[in-house]
Amino acid sequence: MSEETTLTDKKIFTPFNIICGIIIVVGLILTILRFTKGLGAVTNLDHNNPWGIWIGFDLLCGVALAAGGFVTSAACYIFGLKRFHSAVRPAILTAFLGYAMVVLALNYDVGRPWRLPYPIFYSQGTTSLLFEVGLCVFLYISVLFVEYSPAALEWLGFKKIRNLIVRMTLVLTIFGVILSTLHQSSLGALFMIAPSKLHPLWYSEYLPIYFFISSIFAGLSMVIFEGSLAHRFLHHKMDETHLAESTGVALGFAKAASFLMMGYAGIKLIGIAIDNHWHYLATSWGQWYLLEIIGFVMLPAYLYALAAREKNLILARWASVVAVLGIVLNRLNISVIAFNWNLPSAQRYFPSWMEIATSIFIITIGVVAYRFIATYMPILYKHPDYQEHQ
Repeated sequence: MSEETTLTDKKIFTPFNIICGIIIVVGLILTILRFTKGLGAVTNLDHNNPWGIWIGFDLLCGVALAAGGFVTSAACYIFGLKRFHSAVRPAILTAFLGYAMVVLALNYDVGRPWRLPYPIFYSQGTTSLLFEVGLCVFLYISVLFVEYSPAALEWLGFKKIRNLIVRMTLVLTIFGVILSTLHQSSLGALFMIAPSKLHPLWYSEYLPIYFFISSIFAGLSMVIFEGSLAHRFLHHKMDETHLAESTGVALGFAKAASFLMMGYAGIKLIGIAIDNHWHYLATSWGQWYLLEIIGFVMLPAYLYALAAREKNLILARWASVVAVLGIVLNRLNISVIAFNWNLPSAQRYFPSWMEIATSIFIITIGVVAYRFIATYMPILYKHPDYQEHQ
């Protein structure tokens, strides 16, 4: 075997590639089962529990964590915080892939992918919240694709089209903020139609506000978390500007997230006071609720504040991990764990291993896509032919 062949094999058969390859193969097998045998063959869903982790985790968590795109672009282009400019492209790419994976996961839950555009172009149910969410997500993923496209166009060498899209940056950013505000809050409003099914500690008439505010600090946390992984595994692809600004981005977003998370915890307590649900806090469900609020909201908020004050980048990155887990826990509590809380345990939903494996498969596709794009396209660095400030 030649030296060239050996080097090629080493590049292909890395632990990352092998693990991702196994996950993708298993995921493709489960995909075939899902679309040939139906939901019953791969899920534990039933009439009492029609929404599982493909909605609770893949969709609700995915949409919340993909909010870093509109948060970062708004901070840079609307509020004029140009010191965060280097974080825009990674955040937009993460958001675009996040929403793409959300749409992919939705196909697994709903089925019939060829009918996916039907509600947008043919539906008459325009008063439905699901229609509003679907329309906003459809429009916003289109906006994200256009916002991401300059990196791909620079890679392909299409200068004129790239320059035209760059001139549209402010308009696209404003449109993206409007669409995100609408569908992030509407996802919370969906659960307001089920007051008898969702536990009173999580049910509130302020759910749309809770979802929107939490999506903002979820996006900030995800930008810090994604930046940490990029520094660990794609450090060699970053230019001097990105490396120089990365600490300021993380600490600045940590400070903002700290304020938002403390405010979020405050309005959650106000919601309990308004509904007079204090007595539920003395139950086992109340302990679980307090774990979410204290352990995954107030604790990372404190860590963020401490990191910003002490300029401790490592602490900010660890706080982002806790905050991201907190968002996942909150969305799963609302959609799965605390939903149908009053049913007997035998009738409660728990995902099958195939549902979990499919979710891991979808996440893996997103990670592989991010790695490929960030490796070959100017995401973490400026293309040498386009050095102007965008």
